[in-house]
Amino acid sequence: MWRFVLRRLLQMVPVLIGTTFLIYVAVFALPGDPIRALGGDKPMPPSVYEALRHHYHLDEPLITQYGRYLLGLARGDFGETLNGQSVASLMATGWTVTVQLALTAWIFELVVGIALGVLAGLRKGGIIDSLVLSGTTFIIAIPAFVLAYSAQLIFGLKLGWFPTAGTDDGWPYSYLLPGVILGSLSLAYIARLTRTSLVENMRADYVRTALAKGLPRRRIILRHTLRNSLIPVVTYLGVDLGNLLAGAIVIEGIFNLPGIGQQIFQAVQIKDGPTVVGISTFLVLIFLLANLVVDILYGALDPRIRYE
Repeated sequence: MWRFVLRRLLQMVPVLIGTTFLIYVAVFALPGDPIRALGGDKPMPPSVYEALRHHYHLDEPLITQYGRYLLGLARGDFGETLNGQSVASLMATGWTVTVQLALTAWIFELVVGIALGVLAGLRKGGIIDSLVLSGTTFIIAIPAFVLAYSAQLIFGLKLGWFPTAGTDDGWPYSYLLPGVILGSLSLAYIARLTRTSLVENMRADYVRTALAKGLPRRRIILRHTLRNSLIPVVTYLGVDLGNLLAGAIVIEGIFNLPGIGQQIFQAVQIKDGPTVVGISTFLVLIFLLANLVVDILYGALDPRIRYE
């Protein structure tokens, strides 16, 4: 097991370098001068301009800048914003909000999505199955921002069940509505994936053998069929946790949640490249670690998988 984990961690190194290089190039190779943008409409003295460019190493070749960034990243330094603040300290102010929002959405899609998929799979062709399929299709067809604004209007302003913006009411109340909206698309995919996997496993030979031996249907489903059916679902859930953290930008903007999604959006507006690169790198690390956890969970779900 530990050899497998070490091998996977080593495999993450080239992936991390490749993704961070693409992010770095995409941000800093774009036309426009972030130092000029920092000055706004007011002219910046040439000496100040050159000093800032030298401080942020913008007067060096792009590959040299990236090399300096990698060396800092190896020391746990995610860079410095154009306002002189550490990117790590900036993320610390909004990280709690984004994590609470992403976990709320993730728990929602995990519990509700798997439950709907199991109900639909056990009643294939029935009313519940048809309702789940049609309902998930409806959710997939509507953009997230349309669902968000509609939920704000109906459940926030009209019915007054949930707050429409901010985090004044704390977790989980302030995060329930945006969390449900953020996790609704993934919930639809999880429900469909669980249903399809469960229907397929119910036709497997080991299920027929267990039924022929007289094992209770409930035990067969809970201890064998459902366990095998959750392997692709766990894969999706692990990947989706990283996607939720990165995809919270739109939802945080609509519900005025001060998370790292809003920080990235504001950094893009003012061309604060170090902030965009630093936060994006951190999200890549979360995504890679989530995939490692998923691979380890395979062995717990399927006894045939062994990490020697």
